[in-house]
Amino acid sequence: MNILAFDIETIPDVDGGRKLYDLDDSLSDADVAEAMFAKRREKTGNDFIATHLQKVVAISAVYRNTLNDKFSVWTIGQEDSSEKEIVQNFFDGIDKHTPTLVTWNGSGFDLPVLHYRALINKVQAPRYWDLGEDDSNFKWNNYIGRFHQRHTDLMDVVAGYNNRAFAPLDEMAVLLGLPGKMGMSGSKVWDQFKAGDIKAIRDYCETDALNTYLVYLQWLHMRGHLTDSALEQEHTVVRDALEKGEPHLQEFLRQWAP
Repeated sequence: MNILAFDIETIPDVDGGRKLYDLDDSLSDADVAEAMFAKRREKTGNDFIATHLQKVVAISAVYRNTLNDKFSVWTIGQEDSSEKEIVQNFFDGIDKHTPTLVTWNGSGFDLPVLHYRALINKVQAPRYWDLGEDDSNFKWNNYIGRFHQRHTDLMDVVAGYNNRAFAPLDEMAVLLGLPGKMGMSGSKVWDQFKAGDIKAIRDYCETDALNTYLVYLQWLHMRGHLTDSALEQEHTVVRDALEKGEPHLQEFLRQWAP
């Protein structure tokens, strides 16, 4: 098992908003974002910014490789890393390790955002985009194909590829005895960013990646790919790592029902 379960956090791309909507340079970033929200509400009835105008501020991941018994939870880059550095490092990791990507709604949000931001930031990702031209194994199993295995969008798969059956990650996590959102949500990320609290965003992103990974383990168990004892052993690996982790990871462990 060579797994990378990840989650991203985003804010409005205010520079892009200025260009597209011809907004005055004298406007603050907060004012530009409010204008973007207003235009989105006018168009769609909600203020969820379009995918191509979402700027990545954090990518957090759980990496598990059973071949070398590695497990880690971390956020790519540093608090002051640029978006280009964050996105490039993410795709560099795929080039190096070729993991199975695991997400919740990754096909609907996380990966399209990363595609747009990679394009805008001139990021290269040859392994990720390989459809069999460089590696014949990727012809029938690549990261792009919806029904392929190199990327498993749990929300999509568990719903039977039926968007009317989609469920939120936090609700599924709570139903499985996991902490869920832990007092934070994606809707609060912009406010946290404006307040300069990047660490809170990164910590929250890591707990979402953990929720995603632990739901994935339960899905593997449901499929018969993990026995009861193997599932418990994987849980032990996670618990042992969280006990030694930063305070937000220890809090996740405390809220994780036994």
